[in-house]
Amino acid sequence: MASELRLAGALAIGGALALSGCAAESGPGEGQDAADTFVYQVSQDLLTTNAGSLEGASTQAQALSSALYPGVYVPGPNGQFIPNTDLVKTQEIPGTERRVIYTLSDQAVFSDGTPVTCSDYLLAFTAGTNPELFGAHEPLFDDAADLTCTPGAKEFTVVFKQGRGARWRGLFEAGTVLPAHAVAAKLGMPVEELDQNLQSQDAALMRPIADVWRHGFDLGELDTDLQVSFGPYQIDSVGPDGEVKLVANEYYYGDAPREPELTVWPGSADTAELARSGALKVGDLRDTTPDWFDPDAEGNRLDVQTVVGSLTEALTFPETGFWSVEEHRKALSRCIDPRAVAAASSRVAGVEVPTAPFHVLQHEDPLAARLAPGAQHQLDVDIDAARAIAGAELRVGYSHPSERYAAMVQAMRVSCEPAGVRVTDASASGTTLADLPRATIGEWGEQVLVDGTVDAVLRPVDPSVEYPAAANRSQDFRTLQGQEAFLWDALPSLPLAAQPVTFAIDRNVGNVVPYTGLSGIGWNMNRWQLSGGEKP
Repeated sequence: MASELRLAGALAIGGALALSGCAAESGPGEGQDAADTFVYQVSQDLLTTNAGSLEGASTQAQALSSALYPGVYVPGPNGQFIPNTDLVKTQEIPGTERRVIYTLSDQAVFSDGTPVTCSDYLLAFTAGTNPELFGAHEPLFDDAADLTCTPGAKEFTVVFKQGRGARWRGLFEAGTVLPAHAVAAKLGMPVEELDQNLQSQDAALMRPIADVWRHGFDLGELDTDLQVSFGPYQIDSVGPDGEVKLVANEYYYGDAPREPELTVWPGSADTAELARSGALKVGDLRDTTPDWFDPDAEGNRLDVQTVVGSLTEALTFPETGFWSVEEHRKALSRCIDPRAVAAASSRVAGVEVPTAPFHVLQHEDPLAARLAPGAQHQLDVDIDAARAIAGAELRVGYSHPSERYAAMVQAMRVSCEPAGVRVTDASASGTTLADLPRATIGEWGEQVLVDGTVDAVLRPVDPSVEYPAAANRSQDFRTLQGQEAFLWDALPSLPLAAQPVTFAIDRNVGNVVPYTGLSGIGWNMNRWQLSGGEKP
């Protein structure tokens, strides 16, 4: 895979305009000289390195954890899947029950020297196929039926349900395969026992594992025994403002990262200060039109640009409660105006954001144009139909304060008001999928319903991994068309508009390849290299 990433790196952004202003005397964080730091700022808060958890899936944890827990396939800058052959080789065995054989590299080890084995993938598989118990959000595992694993083995096989699994390359994506041996050690058991408990499908035996899987990788209380990496970087520390310092993983089996250290800062950090101090080298910014950046200033260091990204911003609904009823969601969809929502997003972003009325395809996929005629009528408002739920309230949450998201919710409020449906903004303190009404598994294996603080979450999703579906290729178009129609009827989510993305790139950093998928511009951060000045 290293050669393929180097090829992608050849597309790197070249010269750019720079940021005006002098470096500040002190940088972000007390006593830290920010000018000596290589900073990558992500748009979300850094809550966890577990991208498969409800919290991780809500905050694009892949932006950080792709450098710690690489996927079987790496998303490329043009939406392709690049096989991570440094880590694993795959062999698909087609049939009514598709099988995929995974063979891990003998050189693949964690940062504590422990080999990467099928146990790590069994843990990810079990979490994905038991979402209520684990608090997981890995939708493609709904296609999977079984994973065979012998503890310590470097080979395993995933078997899919009959006629399913077309999107198997999206399984085991970045940030979702965590160290099973470290989880076992945390629970005081050998890996063999952990594997047996996972394979038992006994909720009582799996519950302790699920608790560590979901909460043990939180960054608010860093557990260095759990946070062992098999990627190019490993976590050194977490700072007082939520910044995560990464250092090169000396056990990494691929090419060593070009920059031995870098610090990932959350979107809540003061971007203007990071930029003024000279620390900010690369960023996925929250603010699409930052007031600290003057594109016409001379002597600028940073290039800041906003583009229309590949992800779809959608409302995700709960599986329990009032809004779990299909008829209620369908009535709501008749008063929410995606065109008005996209226009509101465009006004704040400063770029024209298109509607994206697709569940199973990214809006920029070539096949989307063929699906568009059938989806266009879903954009039309029908107030009379929406009045079927007059008096209902939809509390919309999102992961962090955002002027653009607030404008999008306001557009929903205005268009639904004539139908007697109240849409309110409920994101005062940030929201994840865990805040939706949901079902969990209780102590004795029974289903327990949990009340939510919001009724829907507005978030960016990747349609290629959000729903099990056919492969996005022309020969499967009719199947995709049927699946899209089914999802518009069931409406587990309401796709609205494309996500605008704002990049900041220092012209002295090479091999930066803008990418607007879930891993963000940091998808190949191990290839970044500072030049044209002192290295941090």
